[in-house]
Amino acid sequence: MPSQTALELRTSRTALADGLGIDGPFIDRLVDRFYSAVRSDLVLAPIFASRVDDWEPHLARMKQFWRSILRAEGSFSGNPMLKHVVIPDIDAAEFERWLDLFETAVLAEAPNPGAAAMVTDRARSIAASLLAGVLRHRQSPARQGSSNGAYHA
Repeated sequence: MPSQTALELRTSRTALADGLGIDGPFIDRLVDRFYSAVRSDLVLAPIFASRVDDWEPHLARMKQFWRSILRAEGSFSGNPMLKHVVIPDIDAAEFERWLDLFETAVLAEAPNPGAAAMVTDRARSIAASLLAGVLRHRQSPARQGSSNGAYHA
């Protein structure tokens, strides 16, 4: 059971999201718009196409992820870092393209500038963290000599 402090933090994050109009329907529209753009993007489409066989479960999982990030709903469990460090064909340019498409989707769907700012700030933070993890993984001694791209803990 979460501590009182964790519950207070979750409640305050949810209240902030509610106040900005960041609700489930907004997140659904955002994720759908973003991944529609990804699937037709010359840079990102091949990366996703080689890893996503069935888009419906992927979209549902990404909606859970963003609900957890933006509304503190706690509906997502997983390790996004592990999913990204094993992709050999992503680097700073791909993360920048991801952010460009995501921010375009945010601006199209956000109910107001405050919501857009909050969502893009979180997305930038996540992208920076994932890129740092990918680069750190590539430089790790456990990875040296490994050709299969498997993650070594």
